[in-house]
Amino acid sequence: MKIEEIRAIVNLMSDHDLTEFKIEAEEMRLCIRRGHEQVLSGMPHGYSLPAAPPAAAPTLQESKSADEEMAETIDSPIVGTFYAASAPDQPAFVSVGTKVTPDTVVCIIEAMKVMNEIKAEKSGTIKKILVENAHAVEFGQPLFVIG
Repeated sequence: MKIEEIRAIVNLMSDHDLTEFKIEAEEMRLCIRRGHEQVLSGMPHGYSLPAAPPAAAPTLQESKSADEEMAETIDSPIVGTFYAASAPDQPAFVSVGTKVTPDTVVCIIEAMKVMNEIKAEKSGTIKKILVENAHAVEFGQPLFVIG
């Protein structure tokens, strides 16, 4: 793999806010992570690239109160872009006050051009929405507070 190809991958990761990229072939393995030292393993001389700065996922409220930290949340199972509705002209899947069951679809997270429906996986009532529509989310990031 040429350095220009690796740079193109790093640029694509930055453009699409990806934090990790892995590929394996017969003669090489490549793993690039943003936010840490990135080492290309399995390549001659252990090429390494400087780390790209990690992207902060915007939230409606940056600091959490003690109540929020103890509250039950619905967390993002993947890295991607959060969408509250199935289309811009459609109503949001849930809003504050909506009762959810484990099978209730609460949002969509787009990852690598694939739209993933995210289910609540818990029962309760939506108390707070923690992420703005069309913003990036990280794995494990709280999306909703439920009670």
